[in-house]
Amino acid sequence: MPLLAVLRWGTVAILLSVLVLDLAFPPPLPRARDTSTLVVARDGTPLRAFADAEGVWRYPATPDSVSPLYLQALLNYEDRHFYRHPGVNPWALLRAGGQWLRSGRIVSGGSTLTMQVARILDKSPGNTRSLWGKTKQVLRAMQLEARLDKRQILTLYLERAPFGGTIEGVEAASWAYLGKPATRLSQAEAALLAVLPQAPSRLRPDRHPQAAQAARDKLLERMAALGVWTREQVDDARIEPVVARALQSPLHAALLAQRLKQAAPQQARIASTIDIGLQRTLEERVAAYFSRLPERTSAALLVVDNASLEARAYIGTLEFGDKARLGHVDMVQAWRSPGSTLKPFLYGLALDDGLIHSESLLVDAPQSFGGYRPGNFDAAFNGPVSAAQALRMSLNVPAVDLLDRVGPVRFSARLANGGIALRYPHGASPNLALILGGTGARLEDLVGAYAAFNRGGVAGRVRYTEDDPVTERRLLSPGAAWIVREILESNPRPGYGMGAFDTGTRPRVAWKTGTSYGFRDAWAIGGTRRYTVGAWVGRPDGTPLPGQYGAITALPLMFEVIDSLPHEPADAAPAPPPSNVVQQDICWPLGLPPDPAAPQLCQRRFEAWTLDGNLPPTFAERGARLWSAGRERFRKDAATGLRLSAECARQHHALDAEIARWPALASPWLSARERRGSRLPPLSPDCTADGRDAIEELHIDGINDRATFARPPGSSGKLRLQPRALGTQTRVQWLLDGRWLAQTEGQGRLDHDFGQPGEHTLTGLADSGAWASVRFRVLP
Repeated sequence: MPLLAVLRWGTVAILLSVLVLDLAFPPPLPRARDTSTLVVARDGTPLRAFADAEGVWRYPATPDSVSPLYLQALLNYEDRHFYRHPGVNPWALLRAGGQWLRSGRIVSGGSTLTMQVARILDKSPGNTRSLWGKTKQVLRAMQLEARLDKRQILTLYLERAPFGGTIEGVEAASWAYLGKPATRLSQAEAALLAVLPQAPSRLRPDRHPQAAQAARDKLLERMAALGVWTREQVDDARIEPVVARALQSPLHAALLAQRLKQAAPQQARIASTIDIGLQRTLEERVAAYFSRLPERTSAALLVVDNASLEARAYIGTLEFGDKARLGHVDMVQAWRSPGSTLKPFLYGLALDDGLIHSESLLVDAPQSFGGYRPGNFDAAFNGPVSAAQALRMSLNVPAVDLLDRVGPVRFSARLANGGIALRYPHGASPNLALILGGTGARLEDLVGAYAAFNRGGVAGRVRYTEDDPVTERRLLSPGAAWIVREILESNPRPGYGMGAFDTGTRPRVAWKTGTSYGFRDAWAIGGTRRYTVGAWVGRPDGTPLPGQYGAITALPLMFEVIDSLPHEPADAAPAPPPSNVVQQDICWPLGLPPDPAAPQLCQRRFEAWTLDGNLPPTFAERGARLWSAGRERFRKDAATGLRLSAECARQHHALDAEIARWPALASPWLSARERRGSRLPPLSPDCTADGRDAIEELHIDGINDRATFARPPGSSGKLRLQPRALGTQTRVQWLLDGRWLAQTEGQGRLDHDFGQPGEHTLTGLADSGAWASVRFRVLP
């Protein structure tokens, strides 16, 4: 056979043998996703890292994601001819072989970067510095070069080089030792990380800084000798000390990171929308803020950018991992009673429905709604209040009254459409109690909905990554959202007078608090033009925290957070109203514009924000037979002013007249002048009865008006009295100094201890609208 044919077939045989061996013994290449999961802030700073199945911290890295300085140091230190050799460097192997022959042992392995990758990937036991070990590395390196390009091989090294302990890869090492990304390494830091994999245990900068610095400086000198870096650059780098942090895995927004990892378990790097500077600041503030609260107290905090609906800070628990605080429970996602935080949406919906304007007359007095009798947080009642005042003061009775007219099922459906899913206990359907917290809601849903007040009425789902879809739904019209925000912005900031926070550069804040039944949940949610902030405080297990309610626990924290946010001068200026929102004069008790022809109908005047030109009149009471909303017309005698009926015995000079009645339940809080102005004049004695005086008159028996009482001796300070309301057969609500006291039926007696010294007012208010009041004094 000719020599040429022998060579040809011999070459083919060798190639086939290599191919067969390569197929039979493939290199142990890693799976496509074999790094630990890293969740980062929007600037790339790690929030939390999750080790891989073997407990190794390994972050994704590529040649483009690390500093060019590090690549220069690495390649000039480990393998200057990396891009020119086929996996092995023949000259280095010959040098290593000669050393072995002379000394009988391997002095230097002549390893290329590809051979080091082969060694890293090969998990089989054995001496990698033995002759067989080196031979195996050479063969594996050639396999890698045949299968992968240079960039892929370099990427494997960048992700898997050993850096001590369970740290692998330059990105993980940079964060673990230096607290910064590998893209921002200085020349000194690049040199340090380049030498560390050669002896990771002996050169760990957190344990052996002097040895690490000596190895680093040796490489720096080599970089100067090779002319890669200038002498000036190297001298400056040598001055930089080796200062490494104690190895500590990043742990910011821990529960959000866990949530994102669960949503994308196969993703190596998850970029969140979190602002790392703000996140760190708020974590420190929250920890300091709650240092004096009971040990089992937890908190949740969410900050959202209104424009993008992206979360900028996320605190799901007061202390992650704290067993006493149930620190593994994410309270941003937890279902909790929302307290009064749903009220702004109710008033906004009522505005859109044309039921109210901002100064509509509502009545804060004891009322029954099909047997449901709500009271206020402080047990006091305020009588006639405007819609804006009722919302700012978070009064319960007006809110329940308004929800009863809107309809709880419809209101719940509107909230669900706007992104606030509600959960009812034991499968119950929406009812009037939901506006006072008789349902379940989540902090993230509430914050996404509150953003609507600064987004023209459009609510949205909070986004935690840039890839999250933008989900927006209209919750309120732009006009209703603006009016509600204007009302909530008029709330005085704690520690300041009314409107004091609206001046200067301090941003205007529209805010609302809430407290659930039994002090189980304290809420504060507020928004500026740019951000919406939600805070929750309580115990994850639902244990009550008496005395800890929204205004004193969650609200100061919310304002601390808002003060930490970046703002612009425009944030302190009021936003102009939409074109369909105008301010108009209205009058109480009718709720309508003043009538110049009937000035007596305007007993109190207000400037109201109106929507689409709607000026709805004051609601008629549910017992409308007792009070007819609107003007009440009658005829009166011009000389005496007495009322005339259809039949009178003598001739009168009759004039047409009218009055505006107040709601009967508001009567105890009216001035004498207002009560006179809304009362029909007496009927002239010569006229037949017209039935228009048929209203109950209540009298309190058992306590004389302006009486003075002294507590009996030996009574331990008690003064037991038993007043009763005469003149009605309906239920009577008793108020002591404006606060609800008790309920009696008909003429039943009220048995109570009135021993508190001082001036007091006792009011009986019948369901019919009749009322009576007595004042008395108890001596010290």
